[in-house]
Amino acid sequence: MLKCIAIDDEPLALRQISAYIAKIPYLELAATFNNAIEAQQRLASERVDLIFVDINMPDLNGVDFVRALTNRPMVVFTTAYSEYAIDGFKLDAVDYLLKPFSFADFSRAAAKANSLYELRQGRLPAQPDSDSEATPKDREYISVKADY
Repeated sequence: MLKCIAIDDEPLALRQISAYIAKIPYLELAATFNNAIEAQQRLASERVDLIFVDINMPDLNGVDFVRALTNRPMVVFTTAYSEYAIDGFKLDAVDYLLKPFSFADFSRAAAKANSLYELRQGRLPAQPDSDSEATPKDREYISVKADY
């Protein structure tokens, strides 16, 4: 079970993320926050495994919030701004979801986080069995497109 929090200054987006988390059995929503400063205070005393965070928020944006974290949990950025994707991945984000995102996209991001968590816990093999060979059709690719 991944203990997670959601941070977004838009109430509708926060409700959507909370509803999506409730549909995924291996996610447990510990808290929601409408700003990063409140989340920072909570994280000083409580450990979480995964953070869903918006980028464009007042007072402290999501990128600076994540950058300032020590013992950083896994992060999925949820934002309407594609121009921060490179910054997000430089911070080792598990995923970067552009609003509006579907449950399928959210679910894939959560599954990636869960797989990474399981791998770190030693519950998944780091490499596929040598007996099974992936064909080009079996491989998944990630493409990041950014405007410079």
